[in-house]
Amino acid sequence: MAAITLRIPDSEKKELDKALDAIGMSVTTFYSIYTKKFLRERRIPFDITVPEEDDFYSDVNQKHLKKAIKRLEQENTKED
Repeated sequence: MAAITLRIPDSEKKELDKALDAIGMSVTTFYSIYTKKFLRERRIPFDITVPEEDDFYSDVNQKHLKKAIKRLEQENTKED
């Protein structure tokens, strides 16, 4: 049996332990399940996305841009 050592920030480890403890699971079991799912499906078992606030094309940013464009258009028609 192989052993794997991971380095994560203390705060993340504490949060992970607390969350897994709430469902009765150890960190070892969590990573074993994750590994088995990856090997079975040959893919990362969750979506990896850019957080909304960093995404130029996010719904929030697009709404903001549309409002800004509308405001500029209204200002331009007032000047004409």
